[in-house]
Amino acid sequence: MDYTIREIQKTEYPLLDNFLYEAIFIPEGIEPPPKSIITSPELQVYVEHFGELKDDWGLVAEVDRKIVGAVWVRIMNDYGHIDDKIPSLAISLYREYRGFGIGTAMMKEMLSLLQSHGYKQVSLSVQKANYAAKLYLKVGFEIMKENEEEYIMVNYL
Repeated sequence: MDYTIREIQKTEYPLLDNFLYEAIFIPEGIEPPPKSIITSPELQVYVEHFGELKDDWGLVAEVDRKIVGAVWVRIMNDYGHIDDKIPSLAISLYREYRGFGIGTAMMKEMLSLLQSHGYKQVSLSVQKANYAAKLYLKVGFEIMKENEEEYIMVNYL
């Protein structure tokens, strides 16, 4: 599948709401939550006023000029928060575009971008049952902490 990864444009920031919803891990057999769940404060921290902070960075993946995925970071007090100098990462890809290497390519591009801007680490949180945990390990994330349901992972850039 042919795709392009590029920096997200300001006019595309509202799309992060869609990708935030897509990023919610829903175990098999569980009913997806209503889309309104993304308005909760613990999820809005990922997207609210994106682009207004110096540590907000985002990339999108395009297939046939359609945005099909996004990866973005910011320093925020989210599930994967380590400290106020380390950005947390969120990534999402529409279901029908998974399994083609796009997510891996987006991650690698974001890690490279962060490194080029002088960041030393990036963190994330992922539920243990989420297949994406394997992707994160594959691109160099390490498990830093864990609880019953999730891993806090870090990539040392």
